[in-house]
Amino acid sequence: MDLHLAGRRAIVTGGSRGIGRAIAQALVAEGVQVVIAARDAEVLKAAAAELSAAPEATVIPVVADTGSDASVQALVESTVAELGGVDILVNNAARPGGAGGAGGVAGLSTADAAADFNVKVLGYLRTAQAVTPHFIAQGWGRIINIGGLAARQVGLVSGSIRNVGVAALTKTLADELGPHGVTVNVVHPGLTRTEEHGGTVVLPEEWLQAAAARISLGRAVTADEVAAVVTFLASPLAVAVTGESIAAGGGTPGPIHY
Repeated sequence: MDLHLAGRRAIVTGGSRGIGRAIAQALVAEGVQVVIAARDAEVLKAAAAELSAAPEATVIPVVADTGSDASVQALVESTVAELGGVDILVNNAARPGGAGGAGGVAGLSTADAAADFNVKVLGYLRTAQAVTPHFIAQGWGRIINIGGLAARQVGLVSGSIRNVGVAALTKTLADELGPHGVTVNVVHPGLTRTEEHGGTVVLPEEWLQAAAARISLGRAVTADEVAAVVTFLASPLAVAVTGESIAAGGGTPGPIHY
């Protein structure tokens, strides 16, 4: 299927590894010019070099910290200067799983929760605010926020809080920007197999088996499978979908979401 994405310009935050890198790769395969942003300059440079290996691929690495207003503004300004504009924003930069652990609310420090919220919720807000004037001026744009299935269950306290926040931000942006031709959606991955440094991340087999019992597909999805969902939402063909929270974790047995 031709997604009509050739020539579009995208920013993918957290684009140097994991799901973000898979998304960048999927967009590049559709002819999108991509800026990948992350804090680790060396990992970012290596990822950009590998992603640029495809014929006619344009992948530009930009070191950025989405926890900083100034850094986000510089990221968007650099993208517009390099590519002549921006059409797509994929917000993915975040600490995997979030802060805290088995201690529940009592085990979560407010400092850790604030740091999580600053990067994943306020970071997503910062980047959206920075690209929105460009989207409105051209009458077209796509924002896809990467959340997580912790938004729909308890267990990871900070993860649940921040992902619910991302969903609320997504719906608010969608309602405000819809009249300007901009769609905004959130994709919630669950347990996801990712590629790191050319190889599959090895997870304990007993953990994978236990997790599979809680996934309708009976297995963890891959980063490429999540990226396929995101790439469709980034395309002109997905114009009918906005303000939605879309699970991409292989299905959760039991609950009905409507």
